[in-house]
This record gives sequence, C-alpha cells and structure tokens, in this order.
Amino acid sequence: MTSNQANVNCESMMELLSLQSPLYQPGVFWQEASKDMVEDLAKNGIENFRRLSSSLSYFVPTYGFPGNALSETAVRSLKDWLAAEQLSQKQSDYLNQLVTGYSAALADYRTLAASEYAVEQQPNLLSFSESHIGDPIEHFSIEGKFYSRSALNYLLGLSFLKKHFDLTTCKRVMEIGGGFGTLGEILHKVLPEAQYIDIDIPPTLCCSTHYLTQIVGEDKVSSYQEINAEGFTELDQLKPVTVLPSWMIEKLTGKIDLFVNFISFQEMEPDIVQNYLYHVTRLQADWVLLRNMREGKQLRSQHRVGVDKPIFSEDYARMLPDYELIEKNVIPFGFKTVDGFHSELMLFKRMK
Repeated sequence: MTSNQANVNCESMMELLSLQSPLYQPGVFWQEASKDMVEDLAKNGIENFRRLSSSLSYFVPTYGFPGNALSETAVRSLKDWLAAEQLSQKQSDYLNQLVTGYSAALADYRTLAASEYAVEQQPNLLSFSESHIGDPIEHFSIEGKFYSRSALNYLLGLSFLKKHFDLTTCKRVMEIGGGFGTLGEILHKVLPEAQYIDIDIPPTLCCSTHYLTQIVGEDKVSSYQEINAEGFTELDQLKPVTVLPSWMIEKLTGKIDLFVNFISFQEMEPDIVQNYLYHVTRLQADWVLLRNMREGKQLRSQHRVGVDKPIFSEDYARMLPDYELIEKNVIPFGFKTVDGFHSELMLFKRMK
C-alpha cells in the first residue's frame, strides 16, 4: 500500500467512524489526538509514522525524548554539554545512555530476561526482535536484537502472563487499541499459530494495518473492506491477522482465548470501556490482561488533552463481573513514574 492509498483509506475510515454510535467513536482524549494524527499523516505519509510528532505524543511510546518528559530543548542542551565537557569515554557513554533512554530499555530487557530464565516455558520471548517498519526514532539493539519501548512493554506483560497461563495453548488473541501493531508482530514471530485480532479507531487503525501487512504479508491480513464485502462474522473465518474498526466488534461471533488492552482503556471514557468489555465477555475470553494507570488518566480540564472521567483499577473488576482478579503488578512488569503514578498490570480469569 502506497502512502497515497493509505491516506485515502484513512480518510474513508474517518468518514465511516463519524457515522457510528458514540460508544465506538473517540473519547475526548482521542478526539484531539486523532485530529493531530490525521494532519500529520496527510502531510508526511505513513512510511515513517513511528517518528512523527503526533505518533510520539499519543501512541508510539519512547524511553528517551519525548517519553522521558524532557523537552527537545533540554535534551539538546544536555547533548551540547556532554560534547563540550572533557569527559572520559566511559563517562560520556554512561550519560548518553541515560539521556537517550538506553539505560531504561536495558533495565526492562534485564527484567524480561530474568523472568524468562525463571519460568523456562515456551514460547521463548527472548527470541523476538522488532522490525524497523515505520522508521522508528528510537530502536535499541540489545544482545543482537532490536527493541522499542512498545515491544518491551508487551513482552514484559506476556512474561507476567506466562506465570499463570500456558501461552502455547493460546490460539486466538484479541486486542482493543493495539497501537501500531506490536502485539501482532510479537505473536507472529514467537507464537505463529495464534490468530490476532486488533480492534481500533482510525487513524491508528491505518498505521497498524500498514505495519502488520508489512510484517506478515497482505494475504494473511483480513481487512475491514474484505470482511464487509464477504459478510464474515465468525472468528474462524478470519485470517491469521485481522485489523478492524471499533464498530465491527458487534458483528463478531466465536470465542477468544486471551483479551489484551495496554494503556488505551485509560484514555477512554468509562461508558466506552464498559461497552467494549461487554463484548469481550460475550466472546468468552478465558483471560483478560490489562495495563492501565492505577490512579486514572489526567483530566481534560487540567491539561490540553485528557479524559472527562478517569477509570481507576477497581473499576475494571466492576466491569468484569464474570471474571476473577488473579494478580496485579507494578514492579517489575509494570512501571512506576518518577512522580508516583503506577502503570499497573491486571490479570483476570473467566469464572466457569
């Protein structure tokens, strides 16, 4: 798919989105984000979407700028200072690794490696190496493999999950708000027999479709246009990878083994999340793996972007009455910010 084709398809999907129920349209956080992304993609194309400013602000996480909360000016000043100081090579390398985020990435990788060595179950998550599709601004090489923050976030989550669930028995995974498709790439490479379904809103949907098509090949990806034309609804009819717009979840029938949401639920209003989790329950997910902010997302009234009503950890148990909370985790598999917020993993299991 060329950049022009992707832009036309994205514009068409945005028009369709505007016709849907508010439960399937962007919440207040993503209303603003979507405008920025559509403009950015139209201007710069989709081939380098992982380095566009809107992507980095909303759905392509980084360890260094801008994810480390330092301004571009501050980072430049630090680098200028490093260049001007008479430091030894060791001192310079050490400080450079802090500024670029490599030290933080290495810490997450070491956690992943320690967890994998301790559990010693297939699939081997350490065999994964991320592609360069989308021209990432930040891609760290560790022990001969490539990792972004997005990849390490998901790999840590899957390693956490392996403590409770034999992933080799997992045949169908659904994700809502899958970013640019990282989980789909991981499953394709370490658990190739598993089917992956990503439900999302445009324009992120356009990026993940482009990304995953490049990863697995166009013949292995079920698109909205194809499914709409064929009238497919049963999950068994779908290809190994499927990327669908939010409103299509209503039409799907069948059963999923694992449902995943990493971070995007916290950016939605509670009624939107409640509706999605109703469908997750309807599709009889055996396991539900969430990663969200324990304290809830920032309020729109206090920031340029945010939510009107945040979702807290305890809200998920209320929205999943047919599920039992198995475990919560912030350290080592989640993340605690320097200002005391907790990005928390929560694992639920369906009660028989």
